[in-house]
Amino acid sequence: MATPTQTSAQQHQEQSRIPGTISVGSLFGIPIRLHFTFLLLFAFLVALGLSGKQSAAANSLFIAALFGSVLLHEFGHALVSRRYGIRTLEIVMFPIGGIARLEKNPGIREEFWIAIAGPMVNFVIAGGLVGYLMATGTMSPIDSAMEQSDANLLERIAIGNLILGLFNLLPALPMDGGRILRSLLARRRSEAEATQLAARIGTGLAVMMGLYALITFQIFLLFIAFFVYLGATQERVASIGKSATQGLPTRVAMVSDYRTLQHGDTLRDAANLLLATSQQDFPVMLGDRVIGLLGRTALLRAIAQDGPDGYVSGYMQRDFGSVDPDLDLADAIPVLAASGTAVLVMRGEELLGMLTSENLNEFILLRQIGFAKPKVES
Repeated sequence: MATPTQTSAQQHQEQSRIPGTISVGSLFGIPIRLHFTFLLLFAFLVALGLSGKQSAAANSLFIAALFGSVLLHEFGHALVSRRYGIRTLEIVMFPIGGIARLEKNPGIREEFWIAIAGPMVNFVIAGGLVGYLMATGTMSPIDSAMEQSDANLLERIAIGNLILGLFNLLPALPMDGGRILRSLLARRRSEAEATQLAARIGTGLAVMMGLYALITFQIFLLFIAFFVYLGATQERVASIGKSATQGLPTRVAMVSDYRTLQHGDTLRDAANLLLATSQQDFPVMLGDRVIGLLGRTALLRAIAQDGPDGYVSGYMQRDFGSVDPDLDLADAIPVLAASGTAVLVMRGEELLGMLTSENLNEFILLRQIGFAKPKVES
């Protein structure tokens, strides 16, 4: 049975859907969303393919089949994750591929099977198409397989899946191959060391890919190289944060000196408190009970739209994020990321403190430069 904290985390992760996305339905209970740039790329590729020898219908079908293959690739990750009890919040399709957002990071051994499931889906699709073409005797000659025509549509879809599977197996975080590499490295090293090494390999491959793209004037490949470089850097930073926080309770990094607002306070009162302190988010109380959280952005937007005389209770976030003070700090980080800039640290309905992005970053920095491990009371 899920604890209240876990339920709150799941709710906020669902509500923190990637901006700029359009919902197109769900499959196996997993929401599917398209980023608006995906639609622009689809239209561009359809227009680009009209200049070839194939018909407009075959061109559209080929592009739709490739993007469908990417979607099935992500469902491969999602369904294996479900087997390990890890829920997929959503699958989002971008121009450079798809992302299956999981509710939590899998363990090292779980990550191997989750990561390899995506490319295996593409290899199965490619193998199935090739098998069908060989069985029916309709296989086109290899030298003409990549020529854009209606006759070799299935061959090109098969080749596209083969390329997609192989490309994702490149040993570069955050791609599937990088996650497989990290999982294998972690069998002989610590998770942090494995992540750092896999991230460095990913960064190196991204640099080489970017240089090749510049020399050959391949803009799309340069964009992919930038994505891989950025992803590898983010993985390295996340690994540093996890190693600095794992094994410590959330209460050691929470803000214990904070100010609150009462439900009858006005936006003017909140603005004055914002100016008088360095605090950005304020718990809203009804007596001794927390009923909401008012952040800086929501406060400024409310004043700009409705003036300073409205009550904070009308603009506060009622479904605020909360974590238990004894929750592992590494596990509280995803909750904080999903909620925004702050979550409340609560034991039951008692407010004990706040965990903010700013304070957490300072805590990690102090740990990195040799700040002694905080004394943890049982």
